[in-house]
Amino acid sequence: MRERLRQYTTGRAELDQFILELIDKAGGSPDTELLREMVTTVIRLRDEKVGRGDLKIINTAVKELRYAVKIFSPYRNIRKVALFGSARTPKTDPAYRQAREFGRRIAARGWMVITGGATGIMHAGNEGAGREKSFGVNIRLPFEQEANPIIAKDRKLINFKYFFTRKLIFLKESDATILFPGGFGTHDEGFETLTLVQTGKTGPRPIICIDPPGSNYWSSWRQWAERSLLREGMIDPEDLDLITFTHDIREAVEAITGFYQNYHSLRFVGDKLVIRMARPLGEAEIRLLNRDFRRILRRGQFQRVESPLPEEGNEPETFSLARLVFDFNRRDFSRLRQLIEVINRA
Repeated sequence: MRERLRQYTTGRAELDQFILELIDKAGGSPDTELLREMVTTVIRLRDEKVGRGDLKIINTAVKELRYAVKIFSPYRNIRKVALFGSARTPKTDPAYRQAREFGRRIAARGWMVITGGATGIMHAGNEGAGREKSFGVNIRLPFEQEANPIIAKDRKLINFKYFFTRKLIFLKESDATILFPGGFGTHDEGFETLTLVQTGKTGPRPIICIDPPGSNYWSSWRQWAERSLLREGMIDPEDLDLITFTHDIREAVEAITGFYQNYHSLRFVGDKLVIRMARPLGEAEIRLLNRDFRRILRRGQFQRVESPLPEEGNEPETFSLARLVFDFNRRDFSRLRQLIEVINRA
């Protein structure tokens, strides 16, 4: 095998055959085509004479993502909330106590909590949820990022070298985001989440900004966004509706769990968007959607579908769910979030 690789020049057919033999010798896979593309990409890095520094970045990123997916995989069917906030918040701070109580309450509702695994608000969230219902997605830094005692030495603690791979896992593996007061890192995660939801690069989700009673940390941020972003036309009015602002832990928990009261998930199938739900919508509710949400349709109408589309065959866990299918314009993702709220109230 090594000699054949050494002799390989740039022939696509020869390379493909060689890679398929490698995958087959490793036991094969139902995703052979994707694995072939990945291995092809790696081999072409040699042909393109990519520098050693770039190779190190690509190599580390792939290894970090592979390991993280492995750790999260057994918990894939459990809802999780990504919890952010300052690593410098002391245990005596009201925000610390609030984060700890939030972790306790959301875990009691069957959810797991993903934090950065370090001190401050992250420690509080893990402490409230408990070790069994906690993940730590840590970043290796020369300061501040020692793992807290709740998640230290747990299998569900993952250490990342790169922020970008860490942020990808935070979003990929969670179903909701809650932001407590924090510094640059908290705002970085918050803006990343908002940007990806607003642009449809990740699915709709609850995004909560929570202040301790008496604090105006997030309300001041909202005023700035309304004055400097909304008024100047840099965002749409619906974009701020992506966020729930609150001082109340109970409201935060209900906003997160209530988002999945009927709505389950969504998926694009060709030009169609498929929304999966625990309960089907009635004819009157479909007519309401066609009246009030016509703007988000590129063509046609909202349609109720009783069974999964053929392309959804690789998701058997969704087969029993009801479906709403429509030709989404792939632009009004903030309005799509409002549609989900209507579905949950139905």
